[in-house]
Amino acid sequence: MGAVVLLSACGPVTPPEEPQEIAAHQQTLYELNGLSPNGLAFNGLAFNGLAFNGLAFNGLAFNGLAFNGLSTAEFSSWFQADPALGNMVMKYVVACALPPGETRSHTPPDSNITYTWTGNLGLAPDWANGAPASLAEQQLISACLAAHTNKFGVRVPISVLGRTGLGEAIPYTRQELEDFAEKEACFFGNLFTGEGIYVGNDGRMLHHNNSSSRACARSDEKEDERQPCMPIVRVHHKCDKYCEKDKEKDFYAQCTYKGVTYQAITTRMRKDDVFKCGDGVCQYTESCGTGDNPDDCKDCGPCPAP
Repeated sequence: MGAVVLLSACGPVTPPEEPQEIAAHQQTLYELNGLSPNGLAFNGLAFNGLAFNGLAFNGLAFNGLAFNGLSTAEFSSWFQADPALGNMVMKYVVACALPPGETRSHTPPDSNITYTWTGNLGLAPDWANGAPASLAEQQLISACLAAHTNKFGVRVPISVLGRTGLGEAIPYTRQELEDFAEKEACFFGNLFTGEGIYVGNDGRMLHHNNSSSRACARSDEKEDERQPCMPIVRVHHKCDKYCEKDKEKDFYAQCTYKGVTYQAITTRMRKDDVFKCGDGVCQYTESCGTGDNPDDCKDCGPCPAP
């Protein structure tokens, strides 16, 4: 992984020009995950609360991303190398780092297109105020990006819990915990320093006939061995083997792995987003076949003859 220079949060702060894709619900946000795992290798860069996941894996490979400010030549060079990827990555970075109501914008040289990204979770208040991201903020943004990847490229609502770089809990309610009743995963690591990014199961391992719309967060034991979501590395024990819960016991505050302690992000999902082969519905996580597991599922019918 290439070196990453820390981004200073300079650049215009303007009112949102487009409707927010992430809707606020009381003090927190339901987010849709959708970043794909290749977005995690900072070849580009990809939030938390109640949200939609949607980042692509290549957003996690920040090679060449200069985190010195959005108006620098380094940032512009990185962004112009792949504007579509850069736009996706910065959408998630800004949403993770900045609070609701704040935006950051970038207009590439010799372009009439201005890209504007909206804050959401406020995980990195120092960075948002123009200072270099602290170590805690680096870790939280890294975990937040990983939490928003989606192997299938679909937008799925998740609940994201944790603390900001200043140690303040992301607001949540008991209703949120009830609506997102499936404990899912813990995310931790540091993409900025090349230490990697990790995920552990927080809930039950998937039964052999189940599959998850959030495959990179929720897995069965077989997937633990395959490591299908690199650069996200699945640790081989549940979160409670590595992580300590917050005093409210609703989420993990930090995780220690290979002797390093990281600030963590915890995710929850809806029960309806865990699928079962055998329920008569062919889901996008299931493949044709005659069996009762997602890779050979009778719900999708027999596979065509070769």
